Amino acid sequence: MAIEKGVNENYMEKKVILAIDDEPHIQELLEYNLTKAGFLVLRADTGERGLELLGSAQVDLVLLDCMLPGMDGMEVLRRIRDEEKLCRLPVMMLTAKGEEIDKVLGLELGADDYLSKPFGIRELEARIKALLRRSGSNSERIRSKEHFQAGDLVINHEAREVTLQGLLVTLSRKEYELLHLLITHPNRVFTREQLLEQIWGYAYLGETRTVDVHIRSLRKKLEENPEKPRYIQTVRGIGYKFTKQ
Repeated sequence: MAIEKGVNENYMEKKVILAIDDEPHIQELLEYNLTKAGFLVLRADTGERGLELLGSAQVDLVLLDCMLPGMDGMEVLRRIRDEEKLCRLPVMMLTAKGEEIDKVLGLELGADDYLSKPFGIRELEARIKALLRRSGSNSERIRSKEHFQAGDLVINHEAREVTLQGLLVTLSRKEYELLHLLITHPNRVFTREQLLEQIWGYAYLGETRTVDVHIRSLRKKLEENPEKPRYIQTVRGIGYKFTKQ
C-alpha cells in the first residue's frame, strides 16, 4: 500500500520513491515491485499532486511520466529544478514517447535518467539504485581537496557551488558531478562510455548522447563562446577533457 507522510514508522529508514504517473496499472506495477525491492513508494497521478507531495514529504528519487493530465512532466521537472531544496533530487523520466527530441529536452531540463515504456523491472531497479548511489556516498568519493580553480572558474566542493567570474552558476546534480570529475582530472581524456560509467553508474546501452547533452549544457553555462570552448574540450572520435588555462 502506498504511504502518506507519517503513516509508517519505518518511513525514514528506507529510501522513498515518488512515482508521478496517471496510468493506474503503471502505478500498481511500480508500487508492487519497488516495495518488494525494499523501497517505500508515494504515488501521484498528476503533476500538481506530485509537487504537493514533494513539498511535504522527504523523497529520495522521483519517477516522472512525461505525459500527464494538466501540468505535463517537463513542466514538473522544470519546477523541481527551479526549487532550491529540490534542484539536486534525482529524477528519472518515464515515457511512452520514443522521439529523440523528447529525451534531449528532458535531459537539458535536468533529468538524471530516461527510460521508455514498456520497461523491464530489473533494469528500472538497477537504474534507480545507480542514481541513489550516485546521489549519496559515491558522489563524495573525491574529497581529498575541496577547492578547485581554473581561471575564473571555481568549484567549492564542500558547498557544492560553482562560480564563474565571481557569480554563482546553477548546475543540475549530474552537470555538477560531470564538471567535478573533469576538473579533478585535468587534461585526462575520458571516453563517453567512461563518463557514463563514472557519473551514471551503469552502461547506457550505447546511448552516449546523454553525455553530449550534458556537456553542451555545461558549455552554455560556463563558456563565453560554447562553439569555441575554453575549458571542456572535445577530443574528436574519443570523448572530452578539461583544460586548465
